[in-house]
Amino acid sequence: MKRIPTLGALTLSGITLLATTALAKLPPLSDEAKAKAAETAAKTAHGNKLAEFQLCKSMDRVAGAYRDGAKKAGKAASAATETPACADPGPFVYTPPAPASGPVAAAPAAPAAVAATTAAATTAAAPAKK
Repeated sequence: MKRIPTLGALTLSGITLLATTALAKLPPLSDEAKAKAAETAAKTAHGNKLAEFQLCKSMDRVAGAYRDGAKKAGKAASAATETPACADPGPFVYTPPAPASGPVAAAPAAPAAVAATTAAATTAAAPAKK
């Protein structure tokens, strides 16, 4: 009977160990990884535009077939609703952004702004007296 609590404790400690390693801070991405992620995002956006174009064309075909079928059956089809034309996104072309010429130093904060920020922080941190 002592084996069950020991097994539970080992399982719990193993889960805790896995959870703490999963929450570890990851290093920042390299420039190549950032460029690859940007290209992947651009490909995904183009794929979405292409899917929207294909959906638009198929809706036009279905609406046209419905109107033609209604005419052949001798029924009055409703007038076509004005919609924007389907825009073909064209082939995927990725142009990477130009690399920055160098790191740009941030401008130093004005002394008055720093003093105001510090005063606001101390006021917010102090509890109100009753």
